[in-house]
Amino acid sequence: MTTLPAPALELSADEARRIALRAQGFLGAPDRRGGVRGVLRHLGAVQLDTISVLARSHELIPYARLGAVGRTRVEDAYWKDTHAFEYWSHAACILPIEEWPHFAFRRRAYRDRPHWNHDLPEGAYEQVVKQLRAEGPLTATELGGAKRTSEWWDWSGTKVAVERALMYGEVVCVERRGWKRVYDLAERAVPGALLHDDLDDAECLRRLVRLAGRSLGVGTRADIADYHRLKGEQVDAVIAESGLVPVTVAGWGRPAWADPEALATPPRGRHRTTLLSPFDSLVWERARTERIFGFTHRLEAYVPRQKRVHGYFAMPVLAGGRLVGRVDPAREGRTLVARQITLEGVKAVPAAAQALVEAAGWVDCTNVRLERVEAPGLREPLTRELARLLA
Repeated sequence: MTTLPAPALELSADEARRIALRAQGFLGAPDRRGGVRGVLRHLGAVQLDTISVLARSHELIPYARLGAVGRTRVEDAYWKDTHAFEYWSHAACILPIEEWPHFAFRRRAYRDRPHWNHDLPEGAYEQVVKQLRAEGPLTATELGGAKRTSEWWDWSGTKVAVERALMYGEVVCVERRGWKRVYDLAERAVPGALLHDDLDDAECLRRLVRLAGRSLGVGTRADIADYHRLKGEQVDAVIAESGLVPVTVAGWGRPAWADPEALATPPRGRHRTTLLSPFDSLVWERARTERIFGFTHRLEAYVPRQKRVHGYFAMPVLAGGRLVGRVDPAREGRTLVARQITLEGVKAVPAAAQALVEAAGWVDCTNVRLERVEAPGLREPLTRELARLLA
């Protein structure tokens, strides 16, 4: 077992929170020169999800940090010029292309995997690779069909084959077209200098643990493991050589590690006020969100309607470095509808109104309508503040 050095520094809970906010791009001036690509590199992974309310999550994540960046620009930043690739990280994520070699450990694990949820028909894999070589890039539909029936889980042999090839690293998703993956051969899509699996598992894991620590600013073993969905023992094996610094955080009750660069200068600057996607890496891990912000958040999109507490796609409201409420949004024409809004007191009203109006403008809405306000006494001040901002 690796012997770890004793923590050299103790952080207060407030210091850890501010370090985490800066690491995630919510404290200090945003890097507008780096733009969306800078956000992707800074975070190391941007999660994808099928749900689209105001926009899809991979659009909401740079918006939350940069403000009203054009949505076409977001897509172009991810997919043009082979800047990124899609792979399994925290979940299905957009990843910086330069990290391709560091996911070799996961590609090898998939190749060695004995059991799969879908059977691979004989010859289907070879046929998909042959067709992509001749005709690619193509969607699963263009390759011959994504599903055998209308059921989402009933994949065709072609879909099974191309997804297996993606996991193995022979095929890459080079863009999303109408939310469908567009596949091409890795040998065409990945720059030659990066197209290799030469790094051993330990080197891959050291890099991903280091990246997770940098993106989190400070985190526990579980936080660091969760960022790219590593196993705890994988983190344990490499963390001493990862470059992260052991620290203690008041109130956390467990060991933590920090990015040494995050410790070098105190986190200062303006706090971002914004709505957050539930899949934003600031809040995607529930236990960490509760520990840092004292805020319990659960995505309820997959919860039966009658059992939802805060709504289908409740988005946390970030303001002043705190999570001060939730908004479950929708769009009706050019009106942004707050179907349900919960705020932690009247002090949160100006921030919530600002976040709603900014989000409305970003998605080309000219009005904001409130439906259900959890605290009835907050409806009138919130309505007044929205009217003032929209005037």
